[in-house]
Amino acid sequence: MTYIVTEPCVNCKYTDCAAVCPVEAFHETPDRLLINPDVCIDCDACLPECPVEAIYSDMSYPPEYENWMGENAKAEEYPIISTKQPALYAEGCSGPPE
Repeated sequence: MTYIVTEPCVNCKYTDCAAVCPVEAFHETPDRLLINPDVCIDCDACLPECPVEAIYSDMSYPPEYENWMGENAKAEEYPIISTKQPALYAEGCSGPPE
């Protein structure tokens, strides 16, 4: 099992999750993060750190995020991120739930 990053991360790109990942499974694209499924060790550390609830298990994600399995599989095409950085807050970012 692994975790995937889904649509709520797009244009928000909070990096709290990447900072707690013990194996550097997170990769950064210009507008989101992705999790490399070949590196993720299913440790659950990232789940509580995502303020927009964009991270799901590859075994229990909402059906509307089906295509995100393939998106995360491309993670290794992007640079690894392992530190917390300011959130993106681009247009379309809904921000964390109140």
